[in-house]
Amino acid sequence: MASEVLFTNARILTLAQPTPRGDSSNGAGPRRGHAMRELGVIERGYVHTLNGRIAAVGAGDPPASIKAAWCDSQGRVLMPAFVDCHTHACWGGNRYAEVAERLAGVPYLDILARGGGIMSTVRATRDAFANDPLGEGLLRILARRTDEMRRRGSLAIEVKSGYGLDRVTELEMLRAVRAHGNNAEHDGDGFFVPTFLGAHAIDGDETAYCTRVIEELLPEVVAEFGPIACDAYCEKSAWSPAWTKRLFERAQALGCPLRVHVDQFNELGFLETALEMGARSVDHLEATSRDGLTRVARSQSTAVLLPGCGLTLDGRYANGRFLIDEGAAVAIATNCNPGSSPIVSMPLIIALAARFCGLTPAEAITAATFNAACVLGIEHETGSIEVGKRAHFVLLPTHDERALACEWAMSEPIEVFAGHALLF
Repeated sequence: MASEVLFTNARILTLAQPTPRGDSSNGAGPRRGHAMRELGVIERGYVHTLNGRIAAVGAGDPPASIKAAWCDSQGRVLMPAFVDCHTHACWGGNRYAEVAERLAGVPYLDILARGGGIMSTVRATRDAFANDPLGEGLLRILARRTDEMRRRGSLAIEVKSGYGLDRVTELEMLRAVRAHGNNAEHDGDGFFVPTFLGAHAIDGDETAYCTRVIEELLPEVVAEFGPIACDAYCEKSAWSPAWTKRLFERAQALGCPLRVHVDQFNELGFLETALEMGARSVDHLEATSRDGLTRVARSQSTAVLLPGCGLTLDGRYANGRFLIDEGAAVAIATNCNPGSSPIVSMPLIIALAARFCGLTPAEAITAATFNAACVLGIEHETGSIEVGKRAHFVLLPTHDERALACEWAMSEPIEVFAGHALLF
């Protein structure tokens, strides 16, 4: 496709937020509450891209002065590419044997407590690196999996470490994400955002391991990668509230944004601490009480809902309807991982969020695009169709975007555009 492209005759979801009179904020920050229903729809319009950026967006027919390669959308929905803001997409091995155990009724936390779950993937990921110590093996694994995600319309993908849990493998996981991101950035194909999750589980003695992550590994990660987001899995059989707080205090001192897996299975009380510490996002929330959800809604943190876990594990879903009605900022993500959410499709997550978390179709679309971009701090580059932003779009096979929330696997993008190229 040419470096200058004109998309015409499209139903455009711009996700652009109109600025109220007297407000110079330019819609900064994620959409909150019922503002998440505002998709900035242009019923029939055009988008002009130039050198990988959006040069013009408008209603009706384009000006005759625009001379560019022409793409007739035939009235179908053209919208921002999806932003998958919570994934564990870099891992080795599989957990097929554990699926049979879960289907037979063995609780996930029981599998985790006896060294399965996360730790089984840690061993396989370490082996993948040991078999290819130059790191190419991890990079190939990541590229193969994220290509499946991009094929389904995700052009900005966060990837966490956390399947290394030792110095060498954790660093190599982050290097693989960075290298993959540099390649994509060079080609204009999207974003890959690394997050440090050395606090994903505990390998060996709790005091020794947690101290090593806080005092040694986190500072080394920041020295090499800068103040990237620091995440933790605060749960029984994983990191306790006390250790998570110590980690976050060190991360804050090093300038890292905070993110946390919290209240997935048990409400351990760390949510309030995370909110007080200004966590950028609080993710999961399946076990959070209404009082806790109200505190989330009144905070500046974004609630990241991960309905793939409910589908895969136990049928429990975070109460997104209550969060939004209380004024929260909500994002959604695949949580792509080998155990609790082996899902690569953001359209599927939109459908799950609508059916089981209570989001309207429009709210789910906002949660999967602009709000998710805000979680990653890239909303000035992607997440909406506005002049100056990256030309990252998906074309749906439908004239009505509600199909994303109402149909299962039928409304995935028929075309994915990145920069000036048709990727899929």
